[in-house]
Amino acid sequence: MEQERLTAGTAPAAPKKKRRWLGTVIAILLVAGLGALAWHLTHNPAGGRAGAGGRPGGPGGGRRGGGGQNTTTVGVATVARADIPEYVDALGTVTPSATITVVPQVTGVLTQVPFQEGQMVKTGQLLAIIDPRPFQLALMQAQGTLQRDQASLEAADVTLKRYQTLLQQDSIARQDVDTQAATYKQLQGTVLGDQASVGTARLNLEWTRITAPVSGRVGLRAVDVGNLVSSGTTTGITTITELAPIDVEFAIPQDRIPQIQGRLAAGAKLVVTALDRTRTTTLDTGIFLSLNNQSDTQTGTVRAKARFVNASNTLFPSQFVNARVLVDTQKNAIVVPVTALRHGPNGDFVYVLNDDRTVTQRTVVQGTATADSVAIASGLQVGERVITEGGDQLKDGAKVSLPGDAASGPHRGASGAGFGGSGARGGHHRRDGASGSDSDGASAPADGASHPHFAHDGASAPAGAASWVPGEGASHPHHHRASEAQS
Repeated sequence: MEQERLTAGTAPAAPKKKRRWLGTVIAILLVAGLGALAWHLTHNPAGGRAGAGGRPGGPGGGRRGGGGQNTTTVGVATVARADIPEYVDALGTVTPSATITVVPQVTGVLTQVPFQEGQMVKTGQLLAIIDPRPFQLALMQAQGTLQRDQASLEAADVTLKRYQTLLQQDSIARQDVDTQAATYKQLQGTVLGDQASVGTARLNLEWTRITAPVSGRVGLRAVDVGNLVSSGTTTGITTITELAPIDVEFAIPQDRIPQIQGRLAAGAKLVVTALDRTRTTTLDTGIFLSLNNQSDTQTGTVRAKARFVNASNTLFPSQFVNARVLVDTQKNAIVVPVTALRHGPNGDFVYVLNDDRTVTQRTVVQGTATADSVAIASGLQVGERVITEGGDQLKDGAKVSLPGDAASGPHRGASGAGFGGSGARGGHHRRDGASGSDSDGASAPADGASHPHFAHDGASAPAGAASWVPGEGASHPHHHRASEAQS
């Protein structure tokens, strides 16, 4: 019985051992399967967005073409002809064409001040009145003296004529006639002095009414009604600043003076534009007026002045502005966007786009430049296309793509393009979670970025070059989608 019990107790050990080995085998198979799946995900061309070469391509700066070469999406612009203005920019300060301190010409008590502080006044407008009564009395006194002396002059004239008649009859001595003639002339001088006194008194009376000598803006009032003012004061009653026209003074580099003088000597009127501090708003447009007679040795500049009509009063005295002088205009120049011009150790160059979607580095000579375009003196022809955006990583002969291009990617089921040679797995294992290929076989990126679409028909991409107008900036790849004919 003991033996039967031991035999019955050891019988279940064999099934347990079989289950242990079966679990080990299953675990090994699961590990091997996971390893195979990991290798498949990391080496599948569809999952890594690789081309025919089998290396994974990133979704960022470029893509792979049919030959396995990295391409960069770029923006292009067509070389055109346009007029390029040549400017001289300078910092300037608005200065009034006239600033007058209104000072009384006579001494007296103010009785009226009819202007408002900050008011715009016209020439001849009344500003203040000084008590006129003392000056009216002085005028009356001068007029009385004049009448008295005029009467004496008339009496002397009658006496002189009588003496001259008696002298002709030899009834009077010549000495008496000469003495009377001298008296007559003396009285003539007295009357002339009296007339001057009357004029002075009348002028003083007119000066009791203080008027604006120029049109402009009145400043703050310095005196009030009832104050005694005199011609010896330095502050005056108020100040008037002439605002229309108004001037802008600015400094020009002395190297540009010969060109400006040549234009002025030819009779040209140089247009000057006044911009605000941020250079975004045009305040007014005027005409170049004059140059100073010497340059500043410390700064190497020459002071210049331009005059503006300032009809809208957009320019204010002592205001800081940016002055832009249109020195000349280069007619019918070959221009490209400034973003197309690049600088290297051998000089300036651009990348020219070829018909086969490759670029050629070409050395150019830069001419006049503006904020958004630059003239090319030599090296380019009208109609050629240059790279404006995305050229930082380009080299001579590099392959590029344009916005809207359909890339000539690998064909489905073609030679070696798909995983394992059959192409059946292309696009099925996408780590970015995007959908598979659509009805025409083109797969779209799933991250929402503006990546170019990959076509599988082997055809070349649309041109995709946005038209660029000189002065309006270059085209950007993320702003324009091409819809032109295939190249």
